[in-house]
Amino acid sequence: MEQNSQADNKGFVINEYDVLKKVILCQPQYMTIREVINETQKHFKDEGIHIERALEQHNDFVSTLRKYGAEVILLPYHKKYPEQVFTRDIGFTLGQTIFVAEMASDIRKGEEDVLKQWLEDEGISYYNLLGDQIEGGDVIIDRETIYIGLSNRTNQNAVNHLQGLLPQFEVKAIHFKAEYLHLDCVFNVVSPDVALIYRKALTEEDITLFSSRYELIDVTEEEQFTLGTNVLSVGNKHIFSLPVNKGVNEKLRSKGFEVIEVDITEIIKSGGSFRCCTLPILREVKS
Repeated sequence: MEQNSQADNKGFVINEYDVLKKVILCQPQYMTIREVINETQKHFKDEGIHIERALEQHNDFVSTLRKYGAEVILLPYHKKYPEQVFTRDIGFTLGQTIFVAEMASDIRKGEEDVLKQWLEDEGISYYNLLGDQIEGGDVIIDRETIYIGLSNRTNQNAVNHLQGLLPQFEVKAIHFKAEYLHLDCVFNVVSPDVALIYRKALTEEDITLFSSRYELIDVTEEEQFTLGTNVLSVGNKHIFSLPVNKGVNEKLRSKGFEVIEVDITEIIKSGGSFRCCTLPILREVKS
């Protein structure tokens, strides 16, 4: 692990649902399915991505995030990085530490450097997880527990490393079917006691674990394909979700959530939705 500590950290995140105050995004200016790296891209490869539509949808998302009080940082985009819109994967914030991930896919390697440059320019310290294959889409944080999905992008060495670095946390490895790319495509915590789940991708052992900790909202196979679990909480039970995922949205509303519907269906063609497109670095902790 390489540490950069230029200044006191300016972020804090301890779960997935406190009020979002500061978040990193990147516009899909050069988004394209150049090399198929997940099942969703395989489905949309021939159709491709309409960049103007993707940009318009992303701008709507950014505007709505700001409306709900979040400061949005937009990283500079580069033509050589067609997946940059998915900022979640390049790192994660845990407590006061921003961890910068090491990307598994060749087409995404180098995106971390753009994030590190911004952090250094802002004087924000970070840990660079070198040598461990890990991406932020596999990391779900809920207070004293860190769930880490074991996937084609994240390995057991990363889990072991983080547990060694963070003995005060329970770092729990979660096995799921690799075709679903990241853990947040099949499981997501949306409040202290509610989580979204796509059971077919997970083991019975982990489903039992999640059932003991959360009230589970099941996502259908159809809505898993449209990334029904990949929602984003901005606090106070407000959640960004796709309008197309009507079943998920209805279930969330029945549990007292306010669902903020923004259409980013052009962006999800590349395999990620609201959570994938956002890297929170500051959430307001409730007293």
